[in-house]
Order: sequence, then structure tokens, then C-alpha cells
Amino acid sequence: MNDTVKYLLDESRIPKHWYNLQADLPRPAPAVLHPGTHQPVGPGDLAPLFPMALILQEVSTEREIEIPEPVRDVYRQWRTTPLYRARRLERELQTPARIYYKYEGVSPAGSHKPNTAVPQAFYNKEAGVAKLVTETGAGQWGSSLAFAGSLFGIEVQVFMVRVSYDQKPYRRALMETYGARCVASPSNETQSGRAILAQRADHPGSLGIAISEAVEIAAQRDDTNYALGSVLNHVLLHQTVIGIEAMAQMEMADDYPDVIVGCTGGGSNFAGIAFPFIGAQLRGGRKVDVLAIEPAACPSLTRGKYAYDFGDTAHLTPLTKMHTLGSTFTPPGFHAGGLRYHGMAPLVSHLQELGLIRARAYHQTKCFDAGVQFARAEGIVPAPEANHAVRGAIDEAIRCREEGVSRSILFNLCGHGHFDMQAYIDYFGGKLQDLEYDESELAMALAGLPSVAEPA
Repeated sequence: MNDTVKYLLDESRIPKHWYNLQADLPRPAPAVLHPGTHQPVGPGDLAPLFPMALILQEVSTEREIEIPEPVRDVYRQWRTTPLYRARRLERELQTPARIYYKYEGVSPAGSHKPNTAVPQAFYNKEAGVAKLVTETGAGQWGSSLAFAGSLFGIEVQVFMVRVSYDQKPYRRALMETYGARCVASPSNETQSGRAILAQRADHPGSLGIAISEAVEIAAQRDDTNYALGSVLNHVLLHQTVIGIEAMAQMEMADDYPDVIVGCTGGGSNFAGIAFPFIGAQLRGGRKVDVLAIEPAACPSLTRGKYAYDFGDTAHLTPLTKMHTLGSTFTPPGFHAGGLRYHGMAPLVSHLQELGLIRARAYHQTKCFDAGVQFARAEGIVPAPEANHAVRGAIDEAIRCREEGVSRSILFNLCGHGHFDMQAYIDYFGGKLQDLEYDESELAMALAGLPSVAEPA
């Protein structure tokens, strides 16, 4: 039995702790503010939406946070996830680079999202919560929370962004198979949804709108909480099992990444692969070049403003300082629905401000070019979101070839595309377009950012 197989069969390799980047930051991230008072929020402000265990993780500066054994017990179904070296892709690219990818598509839901869905469902069950309400873009988060809810006996309702609801019927079917109720957003079930539909009956929806609907429902019922699949600190914390495992696996391969690549929409899978390595660097370890790859049609890191903004369109959420395109911004309906968010995780935004990561934006056809090339070399069909990371890794490998240098490149293949084949059908049929956002709409959305005096 080779070392890799033994690693995958050894349950002791499943991390026992999540890594908290906030413990190692050279400068703390800006505070989260109450939308009414503009003062830092306290635990009581978040209690209507989240259980106290998650609220404490949100504000913690402890480096390691123990993973509860019931959560590790579920993780055993798919963790540890494999780390592969893309040797066939290397040969096709004729690159001296060594390309590795961490494959999160082996989870029951087919992506990295159960890494946080399971602990969120666990902590809510412990707190006596009967129902969780959430939003989803491409459906990977919604299906993951539906899966986790079924394990812990929690009812789940998902507001799915309308354009993805129509594009991805099999994601909807997966949620329903796990027992969740899936509603197209904007909907007539909430005040915020009805307000949007009154302005435009055929609105394609956005994650900001879907968040508003989910938060509105959760705030109305004592037995119901809200769950979020990205952006917040505790969500990014749970995803660090990816990078923790990757560090051990790279050590087994007697290698260490020079470059780390992740796709970014809200920031969860990117944080999962990158934060443990960035933390090691901040503690005096080896420097890594970290690339955040985002869609050119929703470029929060490369075109957004670093400012306080609402996480949702109806302005029901706290104010966080992040790279944002404006909470009213509606991205065009490109296929990587999981990356169609107007903002970026505050911790990821903070890292860019500190100069610890770099951002790059790509149009979707270039990403699908890379995804097809990867699938034909490595055999795995990536999700549209993951294609952005594949594109970034391939471009870095080509740069190594052109410069005649050998670098180690690690990227997170955060999910498979088995429920996204309509996107590939459109690609092969020449129907996939490089959609552009409306510059005037972006200007209006940024002009409408709240005026906030940052606390001293």
C-alpha cells in the first residue's frame, strides 16, 4: 500500500482543529458595524440569526478551534480529500511547473460547501433550532446545507437566485432529494422579494437579494436561524480543513507551493486552501504567492471599492468593510452562479489591503477553455466556479514555461460540474457569451454606498 492510499484511509489525518487566521494578522480586520448605530456589533446583535457557538467563532482570535467529534464523524464520509499532481496536464502544457490540485468534489454534495454546512447544522441543532433558511447561487451551498440538515433533523429552506434556478434544475432536484424546499429568488414569499418584483417582474435575482429574503424569514421566527455559505469569518474558518490537509499532503510529496490559486466569489473555498499557508507565512514560514481569481462580470476585488457596505440588497444585515460593487449591484447571469456576489469576504478583502494576496479577473469563455482542457487531461469535469481556478493555475504554469523556471502551483478544485452540464452544452454550442456588467449600474451602486465613519 503506497503512502497516499494509507493517508486517505487514516482517519487520524482528519484535522482536529480549524485554523483561525485572525490570530496571526499583523493588523486586525475592521469591526463589523450595526446598520442602525454604526457601532461595533455585539453577540446580542447577531443572536436572532446565529447560535452563540458560531457567534463566538466569528469574533475569536484563538489560533485553533476544536472541531466537535460529531462533525468529524460526518467529515469521515469524505475527508481527507485527495491531493493530486496534474502530471498529464503538465505534459500537455510543456511546463516545468509542478501542478497540484486539492479535489473537494468528492463530498456528498460535490463541492467544498459541506465543510461548513455540517458544523453550522450541528451547532444550530445543539441550540434547539428547528429550521435553517439560506440563499444559494449555483446551488452548491443550498444542496450542502440540505444534506447537513437531513443529517441533523433540521428543516431547510433555500432561496435560489432565479437565473441559477432556471439554469440548474438538477441542483434544485438535489436539494429536494435531501428534503429541503427550494424557492426561486426574488419571490413573493417575502417583503424584500415582492419589492424587487414590483420593480421588475422578470428580475434575474442576485445573491444579495436572496440573502435579504432568507434573513427576513429567519428574523421573523424564534425557531428559525439563518445560515450563510461564504463571506463570514466562521464560514471561512470551517473551510480551513482544506488547507490544513493540503499542507500535510504537500509535505508527503516533499514539496511546498510557490503559488496558490483559488476562485473567489464570497471567499470560502479560497480561504480554505490559502489561509493555513498564509498563516504559516505570517508566523515566519515560507512566502507564498496567492492568487484570487474572480469573474470579470462580477469583479469585486479588481473593480470594487474597499468600503463598509451591506451584505444584502434590502439592507437587513450588519455593515462589513469589504471590497464591494455595491449592495444593489446585479451581475449579469453568467454560469458561475456561485461567484455572482457583490462583495468579498472581509478577511479576504483585508488580506488584499495588506498586500498578502493578488487578484485577477477572467471572462467565462476563457475559463471554460481551461476547464475543458483540464477535463481532457485529468478526467475531472470542474464546476464553472472552479474553472476560474483552473484558468489561473494554467496561466501560471504557462508563465513558468515562458520564463524557464520551475515553480510548485497548488489550486483548489472546489467542486465537480456534473450538475452544470448545460453550461458545457452552451460552451460547445457556441452560446456561451462573455457577459459584461453595466458600467452605469456599477457607478450607481457604488454611489449608493452607506456613509460610515469608521470607529477609532
